[in-house]
Amino acid sequence: MESRIFPTDPSTPVVADASAVINLIATGCAPTIISALPNQLVVADVIPAELESGRRRGRKDSDELSKLVAGGFVEIVHLGNAAVKYFEELVIGPAAATLDDGEAATIAYALENAGAVLIDERKATRMCAEHFPELCVVCTVDILIHPEVQSRLGTETLADAVFNALRDGRMRVFPHHLERVLKLIGHQRAALCQSLPRSARLSAPTSSEHKS
Repeated sequence: MESRIFPTDPSTPVVADASAVINLIATGCAPTIISALPNQLVVADVIPAELESGRRRGRKDSDELSKLVAGGFVEIVHLGNAAVKYFEELVIGPAAATLDDGEAATIAYALENAGAVLIDERKATRMCAEHFPELCVVCTVDILIHPEVQSRLGTETLADAVFNALRDGRMRVFPHHLERVLKLIGHQRAALCQSLPRSARLSAPTSSEHKS
């Protein structure tokens, strides 16, 4: 279930699911992060509507995505005929074997256009591995620790960005990235991030440990 290595070909589009878009927006420096990547970041045309549904909960991710699109940082893309067939395969069937529209559209577009999928959901990642083993699948943490992003942000700003994505975007961290994330943001801030495993949140050093 581990994310694959980030695509090395800069012509490969990176197709982001709604959760990944939310995480990038939550960092507070999405334009800088996205512009540092060598690959174009795109989202399927169903994603804006998914984000719009969060407005009733007070979230403004739809507005922020619109700003990223207007600024040329993100491109909205549409499914072609081949992608529509993949989409239907991913949404029709029993719940245990299907995905929501946004996840399905993201994967379908990537399959049709030789892209990489940027997605943080375990089920979607597992289904990609099982049904499309050649598809490059990365997560938001892969984006944040990309060498070009690290170089552009610097260690302190990167740590703040990761913490913001965890706290405000509830970014999921896969097990193989957990140690690196904890080292980057520190255990004290990790304790404030509900999306991290409980064991990671409870592993903050005690006051007596700080004094020793």
